[in-house]
Amino acid sequence: MKLLRWGERGAEKPGVLDADGRIRDLSSIVTDIDGVALGRLKEIPDVESLPIVPGAPRLGPCIASVGKFICIGLNYADHVAEAGAPMPTEPVVFFKATSAIAGPNDDIVLPKGSGKVDWEVELGVVIGHPLAYADEAQARAGIAGYCVVNDLSERAWQLERGGQWVKGKSADGFGPIGPWLVTADSVRDDASLRLWLEVDGHRFQDGSTSQMIFKPAFLVSYLSQFMSLQPGDIISTGTPAGVGLGQKPPVYLRPGQLLRLGIDGLGVQTQRVVVYG
Repeated sequence: MKLLRWGERGAEKPGVLDADGRIRDLSSIVTDIDGVALGRLKEIPDVESLPIVPGAPRLGPCIASVGKFICIGLNYADHVAEAGAPMPTEPVVFFKATSAIAGPNDDIVLPKGSGKVDWEVELGVVIGHPLAYADEAQARAGIAGYCVVNDLSERAWQLERGGQWVKGKSADGFGPIGPWLVTADSVRDDASLRLWLEVDGHRFQDGSTSQMIFKPAFLVSYLSQFMSLQPGDIISTGTPAGVGLGQKPPVYLRPGQLLRLGIDGLGVQTQRVVVYG
C-alpha cells in the first residue's frame, strides 16, 4: 500500500495510491497519515471503493506529526571512503529538526548565509508501534513502512562551525519525505533497494541498500536501546557515495538547479533550488 498526503501546505489530507496511480481520498477513514493512522491500516477498505482525488494536487510530506527525525551518518562503505572517515564500529546517530520536513516536490530554499548546500538520497524507515529494548525480530515487526528522504545539508554549518551536525541539517525544507509511505508488507527486501540522485540530469548517486554497513532492522533495534521509538518516528538510514562534498572539487547546489532522486518501488522526488525570500 502507498499512503500519501495531498493538498496545500498545512492543510494536507490523507490519501492512498491505487493500482492505476490515481490518488484516492482516505478522509472518511482517518483524519491524517500519522502515527495513529498507522495503527488503523487494517480498517482501510478496498482502495478502488474510495473517491478519486481530481487533478494533480501537491503532495505533502508522506507522514504527519513526526515526533523524532533520527538520522544515521556514514552508513555506506563507499560514502565513508569519499568522506575520508574511519569505518564506524557503531552507527553514527544525529537528529534533524522536524521543522525541516517538507513535501517531496517542494522547492529547496537555500538559507540565508549558506554556500555549501548538499544532497543525500536515503531510505527512510517509519515506525509503526512503540518499541523499547527491541531485538531485531521485534524491530522488523515494528516497521510500518518506508519512504524516500533527501537529507539536505549545509556543509559549512555542519562541519566548519563546531558543535554537532544538527545545525547543518535542520534548515526549513532540508528534509523532503515521500512521495509515499510504502507499507512494509509491500517491500520484499529493504536490504536490496536501488537508490539514486541526479542534479540537472547528471547522476551523482547510484547505489543500493545492500551496501549498508548497518541494516534497517539492526538500526531500529539499536536505537531502541537508547530511546523509545514511537509510531510515526522516522529513521533516515544513510546515503551512498556521490554527495557534492565528495566531488573533486566539491560541488554544491545553486539557484535554478533541478534535483531528481528516488528509490525502487518507493517513488521519485523532484525539487527546484531557489533563493530564500
